[in-house]
Amino acid sequence: MIPLNSLESGSIGIIKAFSNNSQLQSRLMEIGILPGEKVRMIKKTPFHGPLEIKIRSFYLSLRWEDATEILVSQT
Repeated sequence: MIPLNSLESGSIGIIKAFSNNSQLQSRLMEIGILPGEKVRMIKKTPFHGPLEIKIRSFYLSLRWEDATEILVSQT
């Protein structure tokens, strides 16, 4: 498993787990980022800026730090 922010642009991963940060985990689950969901890395901004991902049929921007807390397996 690797952190979400390690995926290359265009790559797809499956969300496997979250870190032990329960506040962040709750917030991510509320917006639809759940274990077992496929996620596609759309775009990374320079200097560890926000990431754009696609999950189901919608696009999200996540902070680099938050993406390090999401563990995925590459497909």
